[in-house]
Amino acid sequence: MTRALLLLLSNALAANAMPDDGRTRIFDSREGLGSGWNDLGWAPRSVARGASAAIDFSRRGGWILANHDLSGSFAQLTFRMRAPEPHGDFLEVWLDSSLPVTFARIRLGPTHRRAGAGGYTGIVLSLRELNPNGARFDRVVFQAFREVGREPVLLDDIALVAGNAQRNEESARAPRPVRMSIDCRSPTRPISPLIYGIAGGDPGWWHLGATARRWGGNANTRYNWELGNAWNAGHDWFFRNTDYGAPPGPAWARFIDEGIERGVRSVITLPTIGWVAKDTRSYSFPVSLFGPQRAAAPENRDMGNGLSPEGTALKPLPPSRTSVPAPPSFIARWVTTIQEKDQGRNVAAYILDNEPMLWNSTHRDVHPEAVTYDELLERTIAYGSAIRKADPEAVIAGPALWGWTAYHYSAADAKGGYALHFDRRAHGNVPLLPWWLRSVREHEKRTGVRLIDLVDVHFYPQGGGIGIGAKGATDAKTAALRIRSTRALWDPSYVDESWIKEPVMLIPRLHRWVEENAPGLGISIGEYNFGAEGHMSGGLALAEALGRFGQSGLTSAYYWMTPPKDSPAFWAFRAYRDFDGEGAHFLDESVPARSDGALASIFASRDAGGDRLVAVLLNFDPDAAAAAQLDLAGCGKVKSRRVFRFAAGDSGIVPQPPGPAPAAHGLRQLLPAYSMVVLDLSLVQSDG
Repeated sequence: MTRALLLLLSNALAANAMPDDGRTRIFDSREGLGSGWNDLGWAPRSVARGASAAIDFSRRGGWILANHDLSGSFAQLTFRMRAPEPHGDFLEVWLDSSLPVTFARIRLGPTHRRAGAGGYTGIVLSLRELNPNGARFDRVVFQAFREVGREPVLLDDIALVAGNAQRNEESARAPRPVRMSIDCRSPTRPISPLIYGIAGGDPGWWHLGATARRWGGNANTRYNWELGNAWNAGHDWFFRNTDYGAPPGPAWARFIDEGIERGVRSVITLPTIGWVAKDTRSYSFPVSLFGPQRAAAPENRDMGNGLSPEGTALKPLPPSRTSVPAPPSFIARWVTTIQEKDQGRNVAAYILDNEPMLWNSTHRDVHPEAVTYDELLERTIAYGSAIRKADPEAVIAGPALWGWTAYHYSAADAKGGYALHFDRRAHGNVPLLPWWLRSVREHEKRTGVRLIDLVDVHFYPQGGGIGIGAKGATDAKTAALRIRSTRALWDPSYVDESWIKEPVMLIPRLHRWVEENAPGLGISIGEYNFGAEGHMSGGLALAEALGRFGQSGLTSAYYWMTPPKDSPAFWAFRAYRDFDGEGAHFLDESVPARSDGALASIFASRDAGGDRLVAVLLNFDPDAAAAAQLDLAGCGKVKSRRVFRFAAGDSGIVPQPPGPAPAAHGLRQLLPAYSMVVLDLSLVQSDG
């Protein structure tokens, strides 16, 4: 047999082994990647001709296979998989595109599996399931939707099966153009790491990448540090003392230890109301003494809510029923005890209590009187002086006002009617917060004792349906309002759309009040939340706020409380704090950046040398992508870039192909509908 004949026979046998069955080959162990297909994955992997692809899906890793010239009609995506038994069900598969399209993410289950040989399982996914809208796609993505071990998963014979189910054609709306710019020629501004703070600590809170944790909230107004695990829940839960099921040992010490262990700073709220819980059993309004009440605790029907059946507030018994005195000396001893333990100064700040202008509601069993201008100042001086003496280097924050009306009026004004505002008029008709700042500074000048280092307030949008945490409507109108409401933080032209009906411009307002009354103080937002943290509107609002905090020179900010793991709000934090899952984060200097559209924002940061730039780009449009033209004049030449995305429907931040090559002074970037995109750029500075 001649050599030529042997070659022809060999080719014929190969053709018979891989019949032309209408499949578009993506990858197989015989030939490797199919024609036109590129490996864009990010998980550790071995992909080579002659063996199945071995993918490490730990840390929610993934593998992207892309073919920008893909065309044809397809009915199925098929492949073979061999996974370690402990992995269980872990894999989700979806299609993706460089066009502004969101595809279904399909978690593999019994309906997708077929019997296989050699330990492999056959997988068949319908294109109608993967791509219900029939949009054009040019890549296939495999990703773990939960944590699995590092043992490799073998994938083989990945193919698109021809059929008339779907034609891969462009069917998406053209993205709207958006011009963005980063001005590297202008001065930068340091970004305080404490703006990425949270409150509390639900399980897994450290995965956020948060930098600080605040010990605060209504119950901590009555926390007894000497008992270790004794709080009073106030009107939030029937004015009862409780240990909240805390394990043995002082809760405050455990809180600080957890921060030290995770490399996260702690911020401690110190009671200044004058009373703390005396035990973990007492309650303020027993039905056996007061008679029937509007509500009683389900776990103890004697525990009333302090309201008569008609809704009238009952006059409380003496505070000693539930509480013991907590004068400044009691709090100073706590600060001394903390410092004896906290030699590395993990505690970043002490906050003077929580929302005092609501005490006559939240803690009316021990403080039924409405707080006045003078009482707020007197407590600031008494407790601030004691804390300063106990720890001269302490950072002290106050007055922890709850929101808009408390910035301007006392609780006494609220009780007597804002129209009359007799307390404010008795103090020169000056809004509460600037009056307090000026008075604190005057006391400091007279005595030489520095009382306050940070002015601290809380911020919650007041628009209807916005809510807190998971609460809040997610219809299109409310979702858009939620995102717009972030403008109350920074935009002097934004007239608040709630009952406030005037510009809030909170951060510029606070800067002005500080400059006019107590120059040199930092600014902290001790609580904030936009609601619907499980919806993209909540995540995008949070991402916008975090960007504004860095731009505007805040010292600290603490989200209330902790975004649930894998929620859009969770990934908003991660966009700034750990966008690649390996610790990459927004950098330390804020660079001026702007977008020309109301439905998009950009925030930029760089390192001290100017060799690296990280930007977060937001698209607030739920329906259409944006084609961003990004001007980088003055930043240098882009040497390399990484792109990461979290969009509606994504289960996490996903690495993306870098896109078109940068132009001389900028680059183009597609922003999918309802998305956060992170650009991580390495730069080469020009000679000029």
